[in-house]
Amino acid sequence: MKDMKLYLKRGKEESLGRFHPWIFSGAVHHIEGDPEEGDLLSVYGADGGFLAKGHWQVGSIALRVLSFEDIEINAAFWRQRLSAALDVRRSIGVAREDNTIYRLVHGEGDFLPGLVIDMYGGLAVMQAHSVGMHRDRAAIAEALTEVMGENLQAIYYKSETTLPFKADLHQENGFLYERKGCPAIDKKGYAAVENGLKFNIDWYHGQKTGFFVDQRDNRSLVEHYARGRKVLNMFCYTGGFSVYAMRGGAELVHSVDSSAKAIELAAANVEMNFPSDARHEAHVCDAFEYLDKTDGKYDLVILDPPAFAKHKDALVRALKGYTKLNARAMAKMPKGSVLFTFSCSQAVSKEHFRTAVFTAAAIARRKVRILHQLHQPADHPINIYHPEGEYLKGLVLYVE
Repeated sequence: MKDMKLYLKRGKEESLGRFHPWIFSGAVHHIEGDPEEGDLLSVYGADGGFLAKGHWQVGSIALRVLSFEDIEINAAFWRQRLSAALDVRRSIGVAREDNTIYRLVHGEGDFLPGLVIDMYGGLAVMQAHSVGMHRDRAAIAEALTEVMGENLQAIYYKSETTLPFKADLHQENGFLYERKGCPAIDKKGYAAVENGLKFNIDWYHGQKTGFFVDQRDNRSLVEHYARGRKVLNMFCYTGGFSVYAMRGGAELVHSVDSSAKAIELAAANVEMNFPSDARHEAHVCDAFEYLDKTDGKYDLVILDPPAFAKHKDALVRALKGYTKLNARAMAKMPKGSVLFTFSCSQAVSKEHFRTAVFTAAAIARRKVRILHQLHQPADHPINIYHPEGEYLKGLVLYVE
């Protein structure tokens, strides 16, 4: 295939000189060739010098950089990048026998923009967030089978909701690989282990890849604070925080979510780890309604809502939502309580979120201390040249 070339406007090379992995459409001078979305393009400066190579796409981000070197994007490339990602997970200690739930590839953080791969034991769930990664999915899957070897049982491709809508790909989820001789993966769930605790992963129907892998370290911190406390896990989804709080010695743990399916998953995960333990209750209810009717008994509260702002246009409304939610919770908490509060909205900065929570404390007229400032774990690395990759932020507060 002929090498198609993208030329930048003069003065627009600076971001690539700083190894930022995105080229915006306004920086493009012209393209030699007629690329389809997802095609590989080589990028050149106004002086004709090579700068990068990556996937072309339609939209404000015109190209996602795969390499700043003039190399072939082939089977060897995918093997090298996936091997490097696995080496990182092994070196930081998340890929081990008592922890088979981890993120293997985190987009730009692993120099593979547009690609996410989460591991659940022998099951890999792959998501493409760009057309280029979608078109290369077979090559990536083949490389993954070579890198993971016998540790890999199946690869499930789950990109129906993550691919650009305008691409109109009519993509359907499905298996890219199933190892011969292995039993079929149960669509109703697949058990894997996180820090010695068992979780049934809803990889087929669940949100994202089936589990919120990015809260592992923060769940461990909840376990540390849970002993003797009465815990409310709001927006509980699969009950991860609840299970850790139970192991941490909580006096009681109540899981709340507006989704009956989520409550079913949470209750099942608690039961799998703590059979017939009367300390846990699960409730289907709207968060604000539940907070309104609480009697102030919960002295450890977790607020981990879905993203309030998926784009900058929704920022103001999102910040009002975070303020309202946190104020409602703080107003009901007894003196000496601990509040874990999070935002996974990429459009909401750490400063925005902290301001919203500070405003909530003032509205609730509570004295509040920051105990911890939280973020995504090490298997969700942030490319130092791509600060936009930092999306999860949280605060642990001591409420007087």
